[in-house]
Parts: sequence; structure tokens; C-alpha cells
Amino acid sequence: MCVMAGIGIETGQAARALKSVEERLDTQFGIVLHQPPYTGYRLELGEISSYPPGYKENAGIFSHNNPWITWAETRLGHGDRAFETYRKLCPAYLENVSEIHRTEPYVYSQMVAGKDAAVFGEAKNSWLTGASAWSFTAISQAILGIHPELEGLWIDPCIPSGWPGFTVSRRFRGAVYQIEVENPKGVQHGVKELYADGARLEGTVIPPAEAGKTVSVRVIMG
Repeated sequence: MCVMAGIGIETGQAARALKSVEERLDTQFGIVLHQPPYTGYRLELGEISSYPPGYKENAGIFSHNNPWITWAETRLGHGDRAFETYRKLCPAYLENVSEIHRTEPYVYSQMVAGKDAAVFGEAKNSWLTGASAWSFTAISQAILGIHPELEGLWIDPCIPSGWPGFTVSRRFRGAVYQIEVENPKGVQHGVKELYADGARLEGTVIPPAEAGKTVSVRVIMG
């Protein structure tokens, strides 16, 4: 949350924090809440220590907060890392581990058993999570970088370096924006040029168009 809010970016604390997450908390099935787990009940801690190691709040992979890490990585311009964390819990990418995941192949689950659990990677409590909303926000507003602001539509993608670009149709305040993003140099972040209906704009915000209008947007990363 701190990194998402821009805290610690200039001082390098944000980068160190996310590197620590990658080294200490990341797994092949997602990011655990903490490590190591509690192995016995502690009265002063209560519920978190009542779960078996690797489950729920006790070092489990909580789906709800994993997209926060995805969003935070985009604040540092880490498109490759952001998409890596996003796809670990996205149902569309879980077919190869469906025999481990063991839940519906089209839905997020509340949590996935962490590496200390008896069945690492097994999902629990499908449907019971806010992860789907957070994941949609992370992919659409942080990775694709199309974000509604008071001043207009903010365009600032942070994508994997291997993506040549993408297209999006976005409705905003009654207008439709047909957005084409080009990534000729294979960068992860940075808008070099922004055009709306052929006119070049300064910055990364497109002023609101009249309701009912269709706006053609071209973004060149670099």
C-alpha cells in the first residue's frame, strides 16, 4: 500500500521492500503473507496462529492482497515483474496446475495453500474474495495503465518488455476511447508520444471528450 501511494520510491525503500517480497515471500503459486509461519497457538496473537502452517493468515497465499504487489511493481516501472505476479493467480493461466489448484478454473479463491502447507498450491474458498476486483484493477489500470483521473484519462502503461503493444476500447464519461499502444523498443514503462485524434498531447492525460464522441488514441512507448 505504501508503494502504491508512492511512498519510498525516491529514497529506494520501495525497491528494497519489493525485492525483499520477491526473495522472501514469493512462490510458484503466489506471494505468501509472511514467512516463516507460526507453528503453535500464541494467545497474544490469536487467530493468525490458530491455523496450520501455510493456511489462511498463517503464511498462506492470500489472493486479495497479491494484486497490491502487482500494482506496486508498476509504480517502479517493473512491467515484467508486475505481469509475473499477476498471472500466478489469474485463472486463465492456471490450467497447467489445475490438478494441484483443485477449484473451478474460472474463478479466484480466497487463498492458496502456502509452501509450508500439507498441500502446497491447493486453493481454498473459491468465490469468497475481493481478488477478482483488485486483479481487474491491477491489469487494467496499473499494467495496461489506463486510469480515470479528475483531469481526464491517464495513459501510462507498464507492461512486459516482450509485448509489442496492445489495443483497448475504454468508455470514460460517456465517450469511447479507442487506444492503440505501440512498444517498438521493447521497454517496460515510459510514454514517449501520446496522440488524441491525431493531435500530439503533452504529458500522459487525455482531457475528457464530449459524451457520445469516439476518440482515437495512439501511444508510443519509449
